[in-house]
Amino acid sequence: MPKTEVILTHHIVGLGGESDQVKVAAGYARNYLFPQGLAIPVTAANKRRLDALRQRRAEREVNDLNSMTEISKSLAKLLLVIKVKTGDDGKMFGAVTSGTIADELKTQFDVTLDKKKIVLAQSIRNLGEAEVSLKLHADVSGVLKIRIESTTPLPAPVEETKGKDADKAGKPARGERPDRNKQRVIKG
Repeated sequence: MPKTEVILTHHIVGLGGESDQVKVAAGYARNYLFPQGLAIPVTAANKRRLDALRQRRAEREVNDLNSMTEISKSLAKLLLVIKVKTGDDGKMFGAVTSGTIADELKTQFDVTLDKKKIVLAQSIRNLGEAEVSLKLHADVSGVLKIRIESTTPLPAPVEETKGKDADKAGKPARGERPDRNKQRVIKG
């Protein structure tokens, strides 16, 4: 297959970043990259344009790095509280995923974070506190503390009566019949 060299004007996953000069199949360049405005052919005029693209890319990367560093510092100070439904025994229905964490960050703190930047080895299935790793940028990682609480109140422990009457509580005395000693109301 014939290959052609192009200069990318946008980041394309698996191919390269903005201002990268790459070799691609001629049909891919002609039918997809050029019509979409994702690349330009390598010519003398476009090589001069390449410097402007590289400068723009460098500025954007510095801005991304600075903003992600600030976000990482601010998220490290926060405690995200996630409320989940649980059964009577305190066991969760479902699990807390990276998508759930991203949605709660948006609603509670107005922080928009892509769920792909939240690193979970596996979904969280227990109540309590946990620390979640964040991969915000190639050079910036962080930690977010979360607490998972139940929306269903746990049943209160039943207090037992103390003393030697504990096993007699609620039982009729010796010789009593529970049904016969109650007063009957006769409607007439």
